Amino acid sequence: MRDVLIDTHVLAWSLIAPEVLGAKVRSILESGTVVYVPPCAFHEITLKVRKGKWDAMARHAERLDALSMAQGFREAPYTARMAMKAGSMDWAHPDPFDRMIAATALEMALPLISKDGAFDDLTNMPAWYGRVWEGEI
Repeated sequence: MRDVLIDTHVLAWSLIAPEVLGAKVRSILESGTVVYVPPCAFHEITLKVRKGKWDAMARHAERLDALSMAQGFREAPYTARMAMKAGSMDWAHPDPFDRMIAATALEMALPLISKDGAFDDLTNMPAWYGRVWEGEI
């Protein structure tokens, strides 16, 4: 498989509940494929931990970057161009973190591993390489 981008929940589940990730996703993450993590995933997790909304991630919050690298993941860039795309793309989805993740996937021309079906609304966008997921949790 080509390089991939993962969303916030895939990063979190890889740390606290890998069984939630189906066999297909685990296989991709463990295959030697280059797996990129958008920087906003670290922001989203630490923000939710600080607000008391993601207790399961609290013990990991201060070292997410190191834990991500230990799994072989790479930090994706987040550029001004990506930020402008996130803010301006014609997509009704209001979540700023998802918009940043989508813009990163689009600008890097990578498929996105995510359970979130909202990303499927990007199917007709140029440079959208799709969403990878299987099954339901």
